[in-house]
Amino acid sequence: MAEEMKDGGQDIQVRYSDEELQEFKTIILDMLDKAKKEYKTLRDMVTHGSSNDIEDTSPTFKIMEEGAATLSKEEAGQLAQRQYKFIQNLEAALVRIENKTYGVCRMTGKLIPKERLRLVPHATLTVEAKEMLNKK
Repeated sequence: MAEEMKDGGQDIQVRYSDEELQEFKTIILDMLDKAKKEYKTLRDMVTHGSSNDIEDTSPTFKIMEEGAATLSKEEAGQLAQRQYKFIQNLEAALVRIENKTYGVCRMTGKLIPKERLRLVPHATLTVEAKEMLNKK
């Protein structure tokens, strides 16, 4: 069970227990593995690292496909950037697990519900705190 503190007769959860943190760590490591594989695939698309297409051998089709290829290359680059940021966020979540601060809202200090962390394991805000920030 999570670590608790007494506040006027009420129990307030201050952090998740080591067992709960381990559960989140497993979820994050699994997501991190998938995210890194996807990032590598996107990077390869941008750099044509694993390209076996007819790009160099068919000049006739090259002119027609150039516009579409450029667009998909730009999109892949944007997706790769987004994926890289996601990886960084997951790695930061692992650091918070090691520091035993994982799952604590950085704005309110309250615990982020487990359901939210299972869906968005890199979350640093409760839904309420995020909504308050979005209203500003």
